[in-house]
Amino acid sequence: MTAPVSAYNVRVSRLSSPHATPPGSKSITNRALLLAALAQGETTLTGALDAEDTRIMFDALRTLGLEARFDVDSRVIRVVGQGGFFPNKEADLYVGNSGTTARFLTAALAFAEEGGYRLDGKQRMRERPIGDLLAALKLLDRDVVSLLGNDCPPLGIRGKRNDDASSRTIRIAADVSSQFLSGLLMAAPLARRELTIKIDGPLASRPYVAMTLDVMRSFGVQVEADSEFRKFYNFHVGRYEAREYAIEPDASAASYFFALPAILGGRITIENLSRNALQGDVGFVDYLEKMGCDVEWGANSITVAREGNAPLHGVDVDLNETPDVAQTLGVVALFADSPTSIRNVANMRVKETDRLAALTTELRKLGAEVDEWADGLTVDPTNRTLRGASIATYDDHRMAMSFALAGLRIPDVVIENPFCVAKTYPNYFEDLERVTEPI
Repeated sequence: MTAPVSAYNVRVSRLSSPHATPPGSKSITNRALLLAALAQGETTLTGALDAEDTRIMFDALRTLGLEARFDVDSRVIRVVGQGGFFPNKEADLYVGNSGTTARFLTAALAFAEEGGYRLDGKQRMRERPIGDLLAALKLLDRDVVSLLGNDCPPLGIRGKRNDDASSRTIRIAADVSSQFLSGLLMAAPLARRELTIKIDGPLASRPYVAMTLDVMRSFGVQVEADSEFRKFYNFHVGRYEAREYAIEPDASAASYFFALPAILGGRITIENLSRNALQGDVGFVDYLEKMGCDVEWGANSITVAREGNAPLHGVDVDLNETPDVAQTLGVVALFADSPTSIRNVANMRVKETDRLAALTTELRKLGAEVDEWADGLTVDPTNRTLRGASIATYDDHRMAMSFALAGLRIPDVVIENPFCVAKTYPNYFEDLERVTEPI
């Protein structure tokens, strides 16, 4: 097979190291960056992720006039917040394809002091919906518009802090993305009124909302919520406090390493993650356990193991709360002895690409039979012979990282445009090679 320009040729390998160290969580880093900006005084973030998405948020805060420093070697970020005020009252903000940056900043800037902002990104960002957040902000008399009139970026945002003091109850739809709700929750303490937020319809990716509330608590804002996360209330207005905050390893990135014993056999441990992690994606190992792997939960570590000759079984799982591990599970499913079904993940279609369609297309290239439907798919490798292929990544970091795992077992797998992993994990391929060796 002739490799295309800018490709990574995966080598059939075995697991050679019992330990892996993924970088800091993207989801936590970008939440902490925003809250550091909204707090008063200097915040220090340790273990921060240095990747495209977090750099986009970091650069946006500096564009808004905040003092921020990033020590790359120590992975420490320092941000001097000004209590929710942004020194620069006019700014053009480029968010690339960073959904967290786009959704979180839109909400925060809508509550900023008088000023005008334009937020735009890559072509794919211009196709990613944000209308549910805009509708909720308009209920709060915020001045935010989709400049092309399609409920997608580019956005025009005019900050307005002169709220009346009356209380308000609003509703927001969060079935497309929990980031709309998370952005609104983090911005809500800036409002000068009592606010109650209620959820219309289903809530996607519930663990990410729980993460948002936990990070908010760490920065001094306590939000009350009912047990089903249908209602949020009693925000303590203007109370974000600067602090030192440690960011845990990225559980979505960890999923690729947890998948190695399932695919190759062997044993691997990741430190500083546990059942008590803020990130719901640590639950990926529960799916691996159902497939036949052994899982050990330590006080501050997670270990996954499988004997090389132990069977790997297909599973039928609802991944609505953990959609970012669906591609990893889809690739692991290639090596099971029965079909795997991934359900209730319709919101995968509005991520960095239409991930359901992309996952289906590339798994079929490798020889699997895949049945795709509106909100999920079934992978059946049992009656097919797996084969190598050149894998398109659709400028989606998770496509590149998950399909590289397939090439550790299947010869002649080539990952096109591997550099897209820079979005969340620039050193992914180096780290993957560090824990495996060719055979």
